[in-house]
Amino acid sequence: MPTDCIPFRTTRYFSDFICDYLDEKPTLKGLYNRFPTLENFKAQIEEKQNSELVSEAHRAVLVKVLKEQYSNLKTSEATTENIQSLASENTFTITTGHQLNLFTGPLYFLYKIVSTINLTKALKEAYPDCNFVPVYWMASEDHDFEEINYFNFKGKKVQWHSEQTGAVGHFKTSGLDDVFEVVAAEFGSGKFADQLKVWFKEAYLNHTNLSDATRYLANELFGQYGLVIIDADNRDLKRLFIPYIRKELLEQTAFKEVSDTNTTLETLGLKIQVNPRDINLFYINDGLRERIVFEDQKFSVLGTDISWEKDDMIKHLDAYPERFSPNVIMRPLYQEVILPNLCYIGGGGEMIYWLQLKSNFEAQGVTFPILLLRNSALVKTKKQAEKLERLDITDKDLFLDRNTFINKKVRKISNIDIDFSDQVQHLLKQFEDLHKLAEQTDKSFLGAVKAQEVKQLKGIKHLEKRLLKAQKRKLKDHIERCTDLQEQLFPNQSLQERNTNFSELYLQYGDELISELMHVLNPLNGQFAIITI
Repeated sequence: MPTDCIPFRTTRYFSDFICDYLDEKPTLKGLYNRFPTLENFKAQIEEKQNSELVSEAHRAVLVKVLKEQYSNLKTSEATTENIQSLASENTFTITTGHQLNLFTGPLYFLYKIVSTINLTKALKEAYPDCNFVPVYWMASEDHDFEEINYFNFKGKKVQWHSEQTGAVGHFKTSGLDDVFEVVAAEFGSGKFADQLKVWFKEAYLNHTNLSDATRYLANELFGQYGLVIIDADNRDLKRLFIPYIRKELLEQTAFKEVSDTNTTLETLGLKIQVNPRDINLFYINDGLRERIVFEDQKFSVLGTDISWEKDDMIKHLDAYPERFSPNVIMRPLYQEVILPNLCYIGGGGEMIYWLQLKSNFEAQGVTFPILLLRNSALVKTKKQAEKLERLDITDKDLFLDRNTFINKKVRKISNIDIDFSDQVQHLLKQFEDLHKLAEQTDKSFLGAVKAQEVKQLKGIKHLEKRLLKAQKRKLKDHIERCTDLQEQLFPNQSLQERNTNFSELYLQYGDELISELMHVLNPLNGQFAIITI
């Protein structure tokens, strides 16, 4: 399977912030613990081993919870062994997280998990005395249902409508039988289509809530590779986090630390991804997920009449830790407290907000993980690759915005030269001489010379645009073939991985899709992959 790579910065789809991180820009070094190289994991392992948070007791709770969560799921031998191995002091996790998107959502869900699994394989080769377990952290406590209630399929939006509120992992899957009727018709017939329908039906019609449905689906796709799926919306796991919840309620450490980091980032001209709250916790219970605030010497749940005095709040926390839900600032800390984790793998936006959190981890006495940008990829069919070659479209061309892409193709295939750069330079030289002449004769003419220069440059650029437009009309059929191909690979002029659902590719490749991704995606490569299957 041919695979090419281009730098993330060249794609123009990734922020300068994340590209500077990948380039190890010195100004960002204070924001992370260690850069993701195989060599740096040695020190990360040693630091994590010395942490009190990876005690035998902590591990025992983690294994117990995972076994309970897998009790009604067909579990592969690899996953079963990985869960049990977490009880051992020489076992560590590599973690990625993702929302509970309907039928996995965008294609990059696959890339996150493939990156995670492949990194554990590379680490096992480099450090054979340790075990490394790939973990998918389900974002079951999120409440942004509108972000996850659909997936795109061949230009159509397949959507689940529900009036439920609160943490999405608790959502009942009622109503998804109607969605199944839609997807069954869209997927059509055939071996691969039938498999997609089985997965959808089993996940959403035979499981009662969204967390269980998502766990089933992720396990079907990646269980054979030993993936361990965790739902941290759990009383026993939250109990391990009580000391940090208490500190957040009483001392508001995260607000102070992250605010200071954000001030530093602003001085560097970098865009901030998240801003901390005074208290970075939600309260969840019976369809409710609202912020906890401290006002008038009382804790209360925003928008409700629920409130506590300080002492009562701490008693309530000890009695019902499962009702306290970390927000985007505290969730990473929760993850690193309950898992023997070495590295978090995420997308560009995730990497940026993690880079805002290191000082809070240090203040809390928790080891900050290595941060790795997940694999990104563009998947082409062999037929599309052949068309691209015939039309003389390079991989880099595909990443151009539509207008630039069209103009480049027009100039490239036109039988006349529509690049007036030489003429512009010639004109500038002429006016340079005129400026010198005006300086030597009568300086009052300088303004008139400058005005004429601007007028004529504007005129020649306008003429270039008109000729380009005329050539576009003349070469319309050829240009349409080019833009149609770009649209297939960059739907709605966005990255394929951020728009397309895996089901579109699965219909073409079946199980070969994931096996090929496992084969070619190198999580430590640090470049955007272009794959032909």
